[in-house]
Amino acid sequence: MAFTLHELAHAYIAYKFGDPTAKNEGRLTLNPLKHLDPIGTILIFIIGFGWAKPVPVNRFYFKQPRLAGVLVSIAGPLTNLMLAFFAQATYIALDIASVQVPLFVSDLLITMVSLNILLFVFNLIPLPPLDGYRIIADLVPNHVRPKLTQYEQYGGLVFLVIAITPLSKYTITPLFNVTIPAIGQFLGKVVGAIFGL
Repeated sequence: MAFTLHELAHAYIAYKFGDPTAKNEGRLTLNPLKHLDPIGTILIFIIGFGWAKPVPVNRFYFKQPRLAGVLVSIAGPLTNLMLAFFAQATYIALDIASVQVPLFVSDLLITMVSLNILLFVFNLIPLPPLDGYRIIADLVPNHVRPKLTQYEQYGGLVFLVIAITPLSKYTITPLFNVTIPAIGQFLGKVVGAIFGL
């Protein structure tokens, strides 16, 4: 669900800005089979980490490429944040109403909250090919963008170095350890305020 809605959000916003590329490739759908990458999906089950198939975007269709590019890129992470919010709200609503649900349902909701916050933060890391990099690439001045582009091919390697080597203790791990709980607490306060807690 997290991957599917993330990629669908990219495809939908791109389509709304005039780019039919993703729609023409069948990506404007809730069918997860259209969005899951075979290798990325297998790795989820093997190592607990994977990825979905990136949505194709053709910027030449955009009348305002920079604005559309930012909104298309941020649509995926924001969708994950909204999923975390709705899962948290559902969990609290069930608790307030004293609704007895199977343990797997409450576990699923808790997992949805943490997983979608993780995806929100992860995808905003400013390294290619992640959404955070795409957002920055569209926000920087025109003369800077070509300089960024020439280093895009090294983005995956840089990420692996800072994520799976001992350097992760000083890069990715602190980022996740600080931001994910902070966002979780913020969502909890927002949901609590909505329910008058």
